Amino acid sequence: MTTVDVGPEEQHRKTPVKAAAASFMGSAVEYYDFFVFGSAAALIFPTVFFPSDNKASLVMSFATFGFAYVARPFGAVILGHFGDRIGRQRVLMFTLLLMGASTFVIGCLPTYDQIGWAAPALLVLCRLAQGLSAAGEQAGASSLTLEHAPDDRRSFFTSWTLTGTQGGQILAALIFIPVVALPDDIKYSWGWRVPFWLSAAVVVVAYFIRRSLHEPPAFEDAKASGQIERIPFVALVRDHGWDVVRVICCAFIAAVSTVFGNLAIAYGKEVGLNESITLWLVVVANLVALVTQPLFGRLADRIGRKPVFVYGAISSAVLMPFYMRSMSGDSELLVFVLAVATFSFGYAAANAVWPSFYGEMFSAKVRFSGMAIGTQLGFLMAGFAPSIVTGLGGVQEGGWTVIAMFTAVICAIATVSALTARETKDVPTERLGLRDDERVPAAV
Repeated sequence: MTTVDVGPEEQHRKTPVKAAAASFMGSAVEYYDFFVFGSAAALIFPTVFFPSDNKASLVMSFATFGFAYVARPFGAVILGHFGDRIGRQRVLMFTLLLMGASTFVIGCLPTYDQIGWAAPALLVLCRLAQGLSAAGEQAGASSLTLEHAPDDRRSFFTSWTLTGTQGGQILAALIFIPVVALPDDIKYSWGWRVPFWLSAAVVVVAYFIRRSLHEPPAFEDAKASGQIERIPFVALVRDHGWDVVRVICCAFIAAVSTVFGNLAIAYGKEVGLNESITLWLVVVANLVALVTQPLFGRLADRIGRKPVFVYGAISSAVLMPFYMRSMSGDSELLVFVLAVATFSFGYAAANAVWPSFYGEMFSAKVRFSGMAIGTQLGFLMAGFAPSIVTGLGGVQEGGWTVIAMFTAVICAIATVSALTARETKDVPTERLGLRDDERVPAAV
């Protein structure tokens, strides 16, 4: 298939800064909602939605967190299909509204004391809606930003999609800090509901930012030339089956985030850390990651996606045991230093690079589907990591060894998979995902 160089007209149609800003805000909203649920699952839901005398309430609460990841693969197929058929921007508007609505409803749910086991059942339904929404958010935002970005800065601009998730997590943690400080009678009655209700205001802001963004040139050109696949999933399996498998395995790295942002909170509380301190660990580490992730993205544009991703995976595995072990010590300063080192200078490298690393494995006609399906299947590990590790004894005195071993295994899988991938930093955007026999020299 012959391709042509990108001309001035197409460069004019590309709006990388606007696309990155819209992706940042959309991801911040989506993952504010997502991380509010995660914080509540660790600190509130075991008391509110499950029998207070049930020792397994924490495991069941973390399981509700994981249910969203069950919905994600199904949402990835559905939203990926429409994202590759009708456009990235339209699907992203839908995911934004669905996430906002389901999160607001969670704040209105009755408790276990009011309606019994129907309460956690309703919570699971809302969580499934959140998962369906999240299935298309990052893949769509990353695809849209990548296709708007200049060839030599794709990793930098797409890193803002994941930096938006850090912004969402920061906001969620900041809002939960005063909530956990409330007296129990307020905290467990109406106080915990406020962060979920506030999602409505954040959604409105992101809605108006995202609605003005147009489709990227790569998708518009494919649609105009009739190259849109009737069933993108079929073309994805036919042309990119092994790339999907590769992304699934690489996406195991996302479990580091749920270990750090959800499981570590519960473990810190168990070994005596104040709840507010555990939340401040998340805030500080994510604040630093707001700076380091774009820098890692820029580094990947210079030296390649693979070395930066592999560094992030290996450093996460190496640093996690030191971080978890420090929670049982006497130095809160050391805990904060190791939290920043593990998350902001370790995991952040892989987190910043994966939107470009994964997206560049696929051609434009199946990019949304490929990223969505591959990541969401891989993210199942992240979703159930808290309940799996809790069930293995990770949230108890000395459980840091279980957490460290789990992190090492998933990072090793991601590293090996990444090493099998092709380096794409020097491949022009219009040639990404093409077979070797299709990569003919561009016409002048």
